[in-house]
Amino acid sequence: MGRKPGDLGSNGARRRLWIVPLVGFILCYLGYMTLFPRRMASSSSLSAKNAEEDECCRGVDGIELWGAAVKWGTDHKLNSSKDCCLACKKMCERSDGPCLCDSWVFCGDRERCGEKFGECWLKKQKDILSPDVKQSDENSMWTSGLIFGKGEGIIGLETEYGTLHIKLLPDCAPHSMAYIVELLGSRHCAGCQFYRAEGRGSSWDSKGNHIQDASLGPPYALIQGTLEAEGVLFKNVPIEACRSIRRGSVAWVGSGPEFFISLANHDEWHKTYTVFGSVLSDDMGIAEKIAQLPTRSDRWSNIDVSVLEKPVKLKLKRATESHGDLNLKAN
Repeated sequence: MGRKPGDLGSNGARRRLWIVPLVGFILCYLGYMTLFPRRMASSSSLSAKNAEEDECCRGVDGIELWGAAVKWGTDHKLNSSKDCCLACKKMCERSDGPCLCDSWVFCGDRERCGEKFGECWLKKQKDILSPDVKQSDENSMWTSGLIFGKGEGIIGLETEYGTLHIKLLPDCAPHSMAYIVELLGSRHCAGCQFYRAEGRGSSWDSKGNHIQDASLGPPYALIQGTLEAEGVLFKNVPIEACRSIRRGSVAWVGSGPEFFISLANHDEWHKTYTVFGSVLSDDMGIAEKIAQLPTRSDRWSNIDVSVLEKPVKLKLKRATESHGDLNLKAN
């Protein structure tokens, strides 16, 4: 996977509240990264340990989310931030509507927290895609995270060929979520586009399964682009939970802002990339359509790629019930 060679990599305040400097992370297993061209990041991309795919529960240190409490931390103490996250998830298991709890705040530093050590506050936001932040700096002793229920946390990438609706994964990639929130707040995505398109070829079937003994590429069954908007300061997103790439996965290339949408199940990439969302299955036909647009051959770092003759512009927007026949309650 790679970046296009030569590509440049009050709303800003919200992102500064969300994204804080991180240390102590280790590099995600890079395995197949060397097989794909990429631009070297200006700073190291660091990752935490790979989370279990079925139970991502991550938050951001140094952040205290505000909002209406549905369970008071003074009467609800737990052992870890993950336990706090899971407690919120248990209140988000309804199949017929939004979560009762969509955000959690945990105090896990025994020395700094004092009598508040172990407090787990479960909260409800007025706007889950624009969470209320009380404090975000090195002085905050809290860790916070978000949970999306049915019909929540869905954004749209609008193109001339249709809108790709994406379910975000804040419990697996909270820093990625923070950047998307900033882009939504900026009300534009000038410069955002798809510039590379490669179909499934004869290597993967329509469900994304690899055909036995077939090549693993090229083509690599993906569409690739950038979410770096003009006028919005971009800082490398730290590599987060590296989930397996499945058909519909939306993931960063390295530390962003280049990203790709996979058209196939890429088990051979061995949890290399930060997956921050998933395209709703009903919209994968739009991604397939883009993958079949006219391209020209190019070579990036000795890898053959297919570049769109005409890049496809993107607009970032919230998803609502008014978006055609989109069934938010099923996602």
